Amino acid sequence: MIQVGDKLPGGTLYEFIEVEGNGCSLGPNAFDIEKATAGKTIALFALPGAYTPTCSAKHVPGYVELHDQLKAAGVDEIWCVSVNDAFVMGAWGRDQKTGGKVRMMADGSADFARATGLTLDLSARGLGLRSNRYSALVVDGVVRTLNVEGPGQFEVSDAATLLTQAQQLAR
Repeated sequence: MIQVGDKLPGGTLYEFIEVEGNGCSLGPNAFDIEKATAGKTIALFALPGAYTPTCSAKHVPGYVELHDQLKAAGVDEIWCVSVNDAFVMGAWGRDQKTGGKVRMMADGSADFARATGLTLDLSARGLGLRSNRYSALVVDGVVRTLNVEGPGQFEVSDAATLLTQAQQLAR
């Protein structure tokens, strides 16, 4: 499992782009994790799945709501990572009104989740291998804070906790 001080694993995440521009075509676009995090502070939060109750009612809305405060604390981008395809993440982002605030990053084959060691096997519930729920502050590709939830919990990966940590790091 990744730890504070570790570099994020390399690989690719996918994001559904709504508007063509900046070298990005419409639809799913691939982003190299190492290049996308270089020189930036990323508030990354991962969750088991799009449209799931806690994820839709609490997790994503918290980051959308605290977007401006996270930016003021030095966060360059906010990423939501889930084991879903880019089409689902794009639709969920539209539903959650994340545009311009939270990048909805797809880990469709769970490659990133496996590489972090933060997987959650929900096969018994028909959901397969998923990402555990967690949040992290990533500075220039290195994990500076990591908040991993216990099974079925939503206590430490919320936006308010990560905001407090970002404010502490900014001091």
